[in-house]
Amino acid sequence: MAAESAGELLLRAAAMVPPAHYAVAALVLASAFLYRFLELHVLGDLLRGFRGGRVALTFHPDSQVYHQVASKCRSLHGRYLATPWLASPHLQTLFLGFWARAPSFTYRRQLYTVRDGGTIALDWLLASDYAVDGSCDGTISKDDSTPIVIVVPGLTSDSSAAYVKHMVFSMASKGWNVVVGNHRGLGGISITSDCFYNGGWTEDLREVVNYLHQKYPEAPLFTVGGSLGANILVKYLGEEGENTPVAGAASICSPWDLLVTSRFISRTLVQRCYDKALAFGLKGYAKLHQPVLARLANWEAITTSRSTREFDHHATCVVAKYETVDTFYRRCSSVNFISTVSVPLLCISALDDPLCTREAIPWDECRANKNVVLATTPNGGHVAFFQGLTAGRLWWVESVTEFLSALHDSPCMHQRKAQEHGLQSSLESSIDKGPYVNLMGNGMVAAVTNEDDSLANQIVSEMEHSDGTIDVQQNRITKLLQDECHGAVKNTSSSEDNVAHDQSRVESQEQQEELSTDKIQDVIAPVKKSMKQLIRSQGRSLWWLAYIAVVTSWPLLRIMYGKKLRNSLPVKWLRS
Repeated sequence: MAAESAGELLLRAAAMVPPAHYAVAALVLASAFLYRFLELHVLGDLLRGFRGGRVALTFHPDSQVYHQVASKCRSLHGRYLATPWLASPHLQTLFLGFWARAPSFTYRRQLYTVRDGGTIALDWLLASDYAVDGSCDGTISKDDSTPIVIVVPGLTSDSSAAYVKHMVFSMASKGWNVVVGNHRGLGGISITSDCFYNGGWTEDLREVVNYLHQKYPEAPLFTVGGSLGANILVKYLGEEGENTPVAGAASICSPWDLLVTSRFISRTLVQRCYDKALAFGLKGYAKLHQPVLARLANWEAITTSRSTREFDHHATCVVAKYETVDTFYRRCSSVNFISTVSVPLLCISALDDPLCTREAIPWDECRANKNVVLATTPNGGHVAFFQGLTAGRLWWVESVTEFLSALHDSPCMHQRKAQEHGLQSSLESSIDKGPYVNLMGNGMVAAVTNEDDSLANQIVSEMEHSDGTIDVQQNRITKLLQDECHGAVKNTSSSEDNVAHDQSRVESQEQQEELSTDKIQDVIAPVKKSMKQLIRSQGRSLWWLAYIAVVTSWPLLRIMYGKKLRNSLPVKWLRS
């Protein structure tokens, strides 16, 4: 009875509390839950007087990229204050994906076909589009020195994404030419080969960079990657090292370690929501190219994927031929390549990024590389960083624009150890002494002399104008090389016969053979030296080099050792 009486008393006391008080208490609890769930930081901003969080920079103490470039960027030495009504990484990320207002302009589209038959859409916005006199003709001259920025979008993003258009518009308004390299199958382009892009696929970026460098050799190239595009960019820079023509780059909200990121987005309820959203976008991408993907992988398993890991297991690993998902993540993580980056690189990450965890940021690797400057902010979301009351600006866009502009005006721009230019300069000393090796754009190698370059011209003509197969081109070029070698040997033999006219036949033959051997050795020596340089700089042309070496050396070997071989063989072998 006593317990019941106490319960009755409590119920009576509770009934005496006005309902409005309960409503307020419920509202407070719900607000506290949402504040924690959405990771709001408006109270922290209020306590700091809405000054924002300080930008933290990580760099090598002796980094010239920092001292001569990043130190001149005001945005990297100030504070970042998020838009007050977007004071949450989740709100910023969602707002960027659904409601962000992007600058209004129209791209100029160029379709580029890569070596395996795939098609990439290159969307251009030129500096001349903002010409006051309206003199834009939509073209870039070959000798134009206006910098070009290549933008690499993130996962399932293309040139129409809001953050991409903000970056493109900012650089174009500064007088630079900007091109967005859409991933395969995105930007409204069909898949035209059996190859799909993924988080570690750098071949498309490599081909686009080399293509633009060859087409516009006077224009400095800069690259900017966002989200998964940042991972692809950093991986490409690390793979290329000194050999890339890129003068500078910026990485925005890179996942860095794909394995750590994959485990992070499956950890909590909020992260699992992002994981399902990404998987939904990947399945939408797959449905656009169902005829090709269904032929290469298990289509039913792809359509039932509920996470990015399941999609990568059923689609990415099968098409790209990775043994397991973890193998794919480990091999394609850009954290493995940051130490070999030789290009001035600005990396920007938000510590509250809901997709790319701070646990994957390579702090020590960035500090050890003199070419890398890492900027981190307490807030910003994923590739968002909205600022201003109207959320009309992205902080990282202004920072990257400022960094690339300062880099362009500094002596820190990366200069490529150009294979073709470096090779040519190293061969100049031997041009007057013998033939040198000329490397053509497609990797073919030909021997050229300083006295007569007709052979090189014929080979280039064959490669440029022949519309046959590679085998046909090989046969034609082989015949040209063989004819040239036989002609050179005949000329050498005739000149030596004139010199040894007054000597006996045996002595003249020996002298002729001796002089021919010396001249052939003089011919071969610089060629061998040049081919060794080519092998070091052009690993992909190794098989071409071996083929050319066999074809060009065989006639010379016959002249050098043919008589000795015949003299050493038994008479009965020769008769037979």
